Amino acid sequence: MNFPDKLKYTKDHEWILVEGKVGTIGITDYAQSELGDVVFVDIDPSLSEIKKGETFGTIEAVKTVSDLYAPCSGKVIEINKSLADSPEVVNSDPYNLGWMVKVEINDLNDLNDLLDVEAYKQLIGQ
Repeated sequence: MNFPDKLKYTKDHEWILVEGKVGTIGITDYAQSELGDVVFVDIDPSLSEIKKGETFGTIEAVKTVSDLYAPCSGKVIEINKSLADSPEVVNSDPYNLGWMVKVEINDLNDLNDLLDVEAYKQLIGQ
Protein backbone atom coordinates (compact mmCIF):
# COMPACT_ATOMS: atom_id res chain seq x y z
CA MET A 1 0.00 0.00 0.00
CA ASN A 2 1.10 3.51 -0.79
CA PHE A 3 1.19 6.33 1.80
CA PRO A 4 2.92 9.47 0.48
CA ASP A 5 4.71 11.31 3.29
CA LYS A 6 3.99 14.76 1.82
CA LEU A 7 0.29 14.38 2.70
CA LYS A 8 -1.74 14.88 5.88
CA TYR A 9 -4.33 12.23 6.77
CA THR A 10 -7.64 12.12 8.64
CA LYS A 11 -8.86 9.37 10.94
CA ASP A 12 -11.69 8.94 8.41
CA HIS A 13 -9.16 8.00 5.68
CA GLU A 14 -9.08 11.18 3.64
CA TRP A 15 -5.82 12.79 2.59
CA ILE A 16 -4.94 16.39 1.83
CA LEU A 17 -2.02 17.80 -0.13
CA VAL A 18 -1.36 21.38 0.96
CA GLU A 19 0.30 23.78 -1.49
CA GLY A 20 0.26 27.27 -0.03
CA LYS A 21 -3.41 27.89 0.85
CA VAL A 22 -4.74 25.31 -1.64
CA GLY A 23 -5.64 21.83 -0.46
CA THR A 24 -6.26 18.88 -2.76
CA ILE A 25 -8.40 16.21 -1.07
CA GLY A 26 -9.04 12.54 -1.78
CA ILE A 27 -9.30 9.16 -0.07
CA THR A 28 -6.35 7.01 0.91
CA ASP A 29 -5.07 3.86 -0.75
CA TYR A 30 -6.17 1.99 2.37
CA ALA A 31 -9.72 3.38 2.11
CA GLN A 32 -10.12 2.50 -1.56
CA SER A 33 -8.83 -1.04 -0.91
CA GLU A 34 -11.32 -1.47 1.96
CA LEU A 35 -14.20 -0.16 -0.16
CA GLY A 36 -13.47 -2.38 -3.14
CA ASP A 37 -14.40 -1.45 -6.71
CA VAL A 38 -15.54 2.17 -6.76
CA VAL A 39 -18.53 2.65 -9.06
CA PHE A 40 -19.67 6.21 -8.27
CA VAL A 41 -18.39 9.38 -6.63
CA ASP A 42 -21.15 11.81 -5.67
CA ILE A 43 -20.05 15.39 -5.06
CA ASP A 44 -22.63 18.10 -5.70
CA PRO A 45 -21.34 20.07 -8.73
CA SER A 46 -22.61 23.29 -7.11
CA LEU A 47 -20.63 22.68 -3.89
CA SER A 48 -18.97 25.97 -3.02
CA GLU A 49 -17.76 25.51 0.57
CA ILE A 50 -16.70 22.63 2.79
CA LYS A 51 -16.60 22.64 6.57
CA LYS A 52 -14.04 20.68 8.58
CA GLY A 53 -15.43 17.39 9.84
CA GLU A 54 -18.60 17.56 7.73
CA THR A 55 -19.45 15.46 4.69
CA PHE A 56 -18.88 16.91 1.24
CA GLY A 57 -20.04 13.90 -0.78
CA THR A 58 -20.19 10.13 -0.92
CA ILE A 59 -18.26 7.37 -2.60
CA GLU A 60 -20.05 4.23 -3.70
CA ALA A 61 -18.45 0.86 -4.18
CA VAL A 62 -20.09 -2.37 -5.30
CA LYS A 63 -21.02 -3.37 -1.73
CA THR A 64 -21.17 -0.12 0.26
CA VAL A 65 -21.52 3.67 0.29
CA SER A 66 -19.23 5.81 2.41
CA ASP A 67 -19.28 9.51 3.30
CA LEU A 68 -16.42 11.82 2.36
CA TYR A 69 -15.36 14.09 5.25
CA ALA A 70 -13.65 17.46 4.91
CA PRO A 71 -10.21 17.64 6.58
CA CYS A 72 -10.46 21.46 6.65
CA SER A 73 -12.86 24.30 5.95
CA GLY A 74 -12.56 26.25 2.75
CA LYS A 75 -13.89 27.51 -0.54
CA VAL A 76 -14.18 24.84 -3.22
CA ILE A 77 -12.17 25.94 -6.25
CA GLU A 78 -12.36 22.74 -8.30
CA ILE A 79 -14.17 19.40 -8.34
CA ASN A 80 -12.63 16.46 -10.20
CA LYS A 81 -15.26 16.14 -12.94
CA SER A 82 -13.47 13.19 -14.56
CA LEU A 83 -14.65 10.97 -11.67
CA ALA A 84 -18.21 11.11 -13.06
CA ASP A 85 -17.13 9.07 -16.09
CA SER A 86 -14.22 7.16 -14.53
CA PRO A 87 -14.82 6.60 -10.79
CA GLU A 88 -12.59 3.50 -10.91
CA VAL A 89 -9.53 5.79 -11.11
CA VAL A 90 -9.96 6.20 -7.32
CA ASN A 91 -8.94 2.52 -7.05
CA SER A 92 -6.05 2.67 -9.48
CA ASP A 93 -4.60 6.10 -8.64
CA PRO A 94 -6.09 7.52 -5.39
CA TYR A 95 -3.36 10.14 -4.86
CA ASN A 96 -3.13 11.60 -8.35
CA LEU A 97 -5.91 11.19 -10.88
CA GLY A 98 -8.36 10.07 -8.16
CA TRP A 99 -8.43 13.34 -6.18
CA MET A 100 -11.91 14.63 -5.26
CA VAL A 101 -11.86 18.40 -4.62
CA LYS A 102 -9.49 21.33 -4.41
CA VAL A 103 -10.17 24.03 -1.83
CA GLU A 104 -8.81 27.36 -0.76
CA ILE A 105 -8.17 26.65 2.92
CA ASN A 106 -9.77 29.19 5.29
CA ASP A 107 -7.39 28.57 8.20
CA LEU A 108 -4.20 26.52 8.01
CA ASN A 109 -4.64 25.78 11.74
CA ASP A 110 -7.40 23.35 10.65
CA LEU A 111 -4.58 21.04 9.62
CA ASN A 112 -2.89 20.91 13.03
CA ASP A 113 -4.82 17.87 14.26
CA LEU A 114 -4.39 15.82 11.08
CA LEU A 115 -2.11 12.80 11.05
CA ASP A 116 1.31 12.54 9.47
CA VAL A 117 2.14 9.40 7.51
CA GLU A 118 3.55 7.50 10.51
CA ALA A 119 0.54 8.26 12.71
CA TYR A 120 -1.81 7.23 9.89
CA LYS A 121 0.03 3.93 9.41
CA GLN A 122 -0.32 3.28 13.14
CA LEU A 123 -4.05 4.05 12.94
CA ILE A 124 -4.60 1.37 10.29
CA GLY A 125 -2.14 -1.12 11.77
CA GLN A 126 0.59 -0.86 9.14
